[in-house]
Amino acid sequence: MPTSLLPEPVRRLAAWSAVVLLVTGVLAVGVWLCVVFQSAVTPVLLALLVTALLGPLYRRLVRMKVSRSLAAALTCLAVVAVIGGTAYVLVLALVRTGDQIVESLRRAGAGLAEHFGTLGTSLQDLAENSKELLAKFGGTAASGLVTGLGVVVELLATALLALLLVFFFLRDSHRAAGTLRSLVPAGAGDMIEAMGRRAFEAVEGFMRGTTFVALIDAVVITAGLLVLRVPGAAGLGALVFVTAYIPYLGAFLSGAVAVLVAFAERGWVIALWVLGVVFAVQMLEGNVLQPVIQSRTVHVHPVVVLLAITAGASVAGILGMLLAVPLTAAVFGVVSELREHYAAVGTRRPAGGP
Repeated sequence: MPTSLLPEPVRRLAAWSAVVLLVTGVLAVGVWLCVVFQSAVTPVLLALLVTALLGPLYRRLVRMKVSRSLAAALTCLAVVAVIGGTAYVLVLALVRTGDQIVESLRRAGAGLAEHFGTLGTSLQDLAENSKELLAKFGGTAASGLVTGLGVVVELLATALLALLLVFFFLRDSHRAAGTLRSLVPAGAGDMIEAMGRRAFEAVEGFMRGTTFVALIDAVVITAGLLVLRVPGAAGLGALVFVTAYIPYLGAFLSGAVAVLVAFAERGWVIALWVLGVVFAVQMLEGNVLQPVIQSRTVHVHPVVVLLAITAGASVAGILGMLLAVPLTAAVFGVVSELREHYAAVGTRRPAGGP
C-alpha cells in the first residue's frame, strides 16, 4: 500500500474542511430556496415536523396490521383532532384574554415608567403595538378585520396543504430510503441514508420532547397563576405552551409577560411569587425534564440555538424562529453521523507501512 504524501492530521483537517464547506453550501442554498419559495417550502417543513411528531403513532398502527394508507389517514385524523383542537383552545384562550393581558402590560409599563423612566415607556409602547398584532390575527379591533381574515385564509390553506403532505409522507415513508439512494451515486447510498435517518431522528426527538415539556410547563404555570388569582391565566398558559417551541428565548418572554401582568393586577408581592413559580418551572425543565425526556436526541449548545433563532427570525419572522431549532438539530444530527463515520474509518485504517 503506498504511503500518503500528507500526514494524518493534515488529511483529517482537509476532510473536515471539505465537510464544513459542503454543509455550509447546502445550508446557504437551502436558506435561499426557503426565502424565494417560502409559500411552497413552509407547508413542507411543517409537514415534516408533524410527521416527526406523530410518526410513532403511524408505525404502531402499521405494526397492528393496519394498511399503510388507512394508518396514514387515521394519523391525519389524529392531527386534526389533537393539534387542531389544541390550536383552537390556545387561540380561543388568547383571544378571550388577549385584551386583558395587553391592558395589564400597558398599566405595568405606565407604573414602571414612574420608577424607571424609558424602560417602562418602552413596555407601554410594546403593549400598544401588541394590540395591533392581536387585531391582525382576529382580535376585537374592527380596523384589522379584513387583514385578519386574509391571514386566517392563508393559514388555513397552508395547514390544509401541510396535512395532505403529512398523509403522503407517512404512507410512503418506507420508500424514503430507496428514493434517497436513487438520487445519489451508488457508493454513497449507505452514507446518505444514515445521514438522513440521523437527521430525521433528531427532529423527531426534538418535536416529541419539546411538546411534552411545553405541556408540562403550561399546565404547572397556569395552575400557579390560578392559585395566585392572576387574571388571564388561561391565555398566559397558552402563551407559555406556544413559546416553549422557541428554546430559552420563548421561556424568557412568556415568563416576563406573566410577571408583568401579575405586577399590574396584583402588585409587587404576587409578581414576585409568579417570578418564583416561573423560575422553579424553568429549573425543573432544565435540570430534570430536558435531560430525561430528550436524553437520546442531539444536544445543541445554547449559543448555537440562540444564533439559529436569530437567523430564523431574520429570514421568516416568527415562523423562522419556530423552525430554526429543529432544522439546526437535523444539521447537528448529520454532523454527528459524519463524525462517527470518519472516526470508524480512521480506526480501521492501518497506521502505516508499505
